[in-house]
Amino acid sequence: MAVKQSSLIIGRQPLIEALESGRAIDKILLQKNTGGDIVNQIRQLARERQVPIQPVPVEKLNSLTRANHQGVLAFVALVPYLDLQQVIDHVVSKGEAPLFVMLDGVTDVRNIGAIARSAVCCGAQAIIIPDKGVGALNEEAMKSSAGALEHIHICRVNSLLKAVDTLHLNGIQVFTSEMRADKKVFELHFPDPCCIIMGDEGRGVQAHLAKAADAFFTIPMATKFDSFNVSVATGIVLYEAMKQRIK
Repeated sequence: MAVKQSSLIIGRQPLIEALESGRAIDKILLQKNTGGDIVNQIRQLARERQVPIQPVPVEKLNSLTRANHQGVLAFVALVPYLDLQQVIDHVVSKGEAPLFVMLDGVTDVRNIGAIARSAVCCGAQAIIIPDKGVGALNEEAMKSSAGALEHIHICRVNSLLKAVDTLHLNGIQVFTSEMRADKKVFELHFPDPCCIIMGDEGRGVQAHLAKAADAFFTIPMATKFDSFNVSVATGIVLYEAMKQRIK
């Protein structure tokens, strides 16, 4: 897939300047076995700003640009990544009850875009994603979201489990889907501050993350056919939350 050169940061010093300025970056590609003081500085800045680094062979970098990349490239983020606690404080200060969505292992960017669209339409204020193991918020995700990704807070965290801890400390309940759960989605109480964890369609929500949830739910289906697509399932849950909050 062709990459717009304007969406890349090419070279070591330009990347350092971008990191120090606080520019939003999706991820950094670093040539394998590359070292030195400047590379160590890049690693340190990336850690501080929670930007993931992916080691790649030089051929990968060469396929993305013909410029002198010096063993490093970065993808510019199309949306700003915000601190979870600051977003919680902002939402609460507006007198709103948090309604957040957490994505665990959702890699299809079209699903992420569709989820963002439903989230905005149903009044959710934030989407929480991990810094690894989730689809990039690229041009395709933006297109699938119909621009919704520009109208919702995106919180990128280095640990979803720690994010759940932060939610709990702020009085926000966490709900997740489970095929064997006793509760139906419409039996949950969504007017309270809450966050819905949605997982990959094949694997579902990771066990250690699900264990930290406050309640489990299922989405009833008329037939025993496979299951809902994750973006459709998220839309159903968010619509139920909106319906309860409107009442």
